[in-house]
Amino acid sequence: MIRRALLAGLLIGAALPGVASAADFRGGEDHIVITGDVFIERGEEAETVAVIDGDVDIRGTVTDDVINLTGHTRVSGHVEGDVISITDRAHIQPGGRVDGDVIYVEEKPVVDPGAHVGEVRKVNGDEWFSPLHIFLASIAIWLAMSVSTLLLGLALLWVAPRAAEAAYAVAGPYVGQSIAAGLGALIGLPILAFLLIATLVGLPLGLVLLLLLFPLALIGYVTSAWLLGRRIVGPPRGRFISFLAGWGILRAVALLPFVGSVAWVAAAVFGIGVLAVAAWRTRPGPPVEPAPAAA
Repeated sequence: MIRRALLAGLLIGAALPGVASAADFRGGEDHIVITGDVFIERGEEAETVAVIDGDVDIRGTVTDDVINLTGHTRVSGHVEGDVISITDRAHIQPGGRVDGDVIYVEEKPVVDPGAHVGEVRKVNGDEWFSPLHIFLASIAIWLAMSVSTLLLGLALLWVAPRAAEAAYAVAGPYVGQSIAAGLGALIGLPILAFLLIATLVGLPLGLVLLLLLFPLALIGYVTSAWLLGRRIVGPPRGRFISFLAGWGILRAVALLPFVGSVAWVAAAVFGIGVLAVAAWRTRPGPPVEPAPAAA
């Protein structure tokens, strides 16, 4: 049950905007990777290894399961649990040992002479990703996003209350400009990042821009929650009460299929745009030359 819920959660997590992490792990505990390779060297130990997009090479010891959704899996060390390969092939090399089973969905694993496995068996995709498992994983992700946005919004209001008020001041009069600015940021920044990555010279800056997209979207989302709550509650109620009202509405909408995703994107776009317009309008103007003294 836990393994199946983990698989469903990984698949849903792959669809979240801006979530990515590349890794080449060498030892440690759990390794849950969206994009990247996992390598456990001889003499090193890990617990659960789960990868969505990347290869897995186990030469040391894994005390739990190895789960690979799309990449190639090689085992020449010791896996105490199961080895699960969804779309690509698993290869258990000579000297490799899997105490559990080698489970696959599409490509049949290769077990070399001298390797030891419990059982090689094929399962259907429906056995792993039932509606109940996907529902439970969706609820878990919703709860995680709710807690994260709540804490982020409260922290930003506490640290920068004036910025929040400045955003509210421009949200009404500059709706069109805010939407345009938000769309420009969320569309233009990825394009700029990929152009920088393609030049190789700008690779570090491009990667930084890509990694900043998700935190930027979160800030835009909580900003929209504040604006919505302030519009509904309004002064003289406190800022935090206003934010909680808007946040509660947006998180309730997030439970609705499809509508929740649209609301997430719209809130992120509008919030980022409002902050950009507010920052532009509050920028310091050019210095004013003093008037010459009268003769």
